[in-house]
Amino acid sequence: MLEVINLNSIPVFLLIFVRVAAFFVTLPLFSYRTIPTPFKIGFSFFLAFIMFYTVDATTILIDEMYIFLLVKEALVGLLIGLIAYIILSAVQIAGGFIDFQMGFAIANVMDPQTGAQSPLTGQYFYIIALLFLLSVNGHHLLIDGIFNSYNFIPIDAFIPFTDGSIADFIIDAFNKMFLIAFQMAIPIVGCLFLVDVALGIIARAVPQLNVFVVGLPLKILVSFIVILLFLSLYIVLIKSLFETMFDTMRGLMQLFGGA
Repeated sequence: MLEVINLNSIPVFLLIFVRVAAFFVTLPLFSYRTIPTPFKIGFSFFLAFIMFYTVDATTILIDEMYIFLLVKEALVGLLIGLIAYIILSAVQIAGGFIDFQMGFAIANVMDPQTGAQSPLTGQYFYIIALLFLLSVNGHHLLIDGIFNSYNFIPIDAFIPFTDGSIADFIIDAFNKMFLIAFQMAIPIVGCLFLVDVALGIIARAVPQLNVFVVGLPLKILVSFIVILLFLSLYIVLIKSLFETMFDTMRGLMQLFGGA
């Protein structure tokens, strides 16, 4: 005899599915255009189906507040994935700083993963960061993050927007992102600043030399050499970037849960 499906559990499953699906809309690596949409929907469905049996939803009632619970679940998923994407964007910001000094600022490329323009060096660092994230099973930690979000944000609770702690937290996350981007860009930007100083001295000492012709290829050569020398440093900074991303996601979940 086939087991009868409990229709009362469908609204609870829908709440879980909305949070997981919204999480994958903005989450780095899972939200890219290169991943087919049917795969995202199917993966969200089966992940929500697994999580359905681990979430305590005995207090969910189908009333006029149910639509607000759906909106809350969508906001939670979107904002948690978005804060992770913001922190990871430090790599792109650092590449923009470097390209501006190298002379590559006008040569942006179209990122096929997000559909937005990105700097050349930033795209190079971003691919390294994503490969490093996959190599250390960071994508498993991201999925584990949406699973643990129910420990901080119950399915029947609303987000407390009464004080400005969430806005302050987002501003602090932006500050951390720009700080990490500056740390990643400062070795190359500092070396290129010294190259500009040297070219200025040469222009004053040897007026016959056209520094505009010599300066651009020289700065590009110096940039490539410095990137090669400091590549191991970038791996350490990317590791710190991932730690900051996971800490920021957990902190935002705690604020949403009222902790």
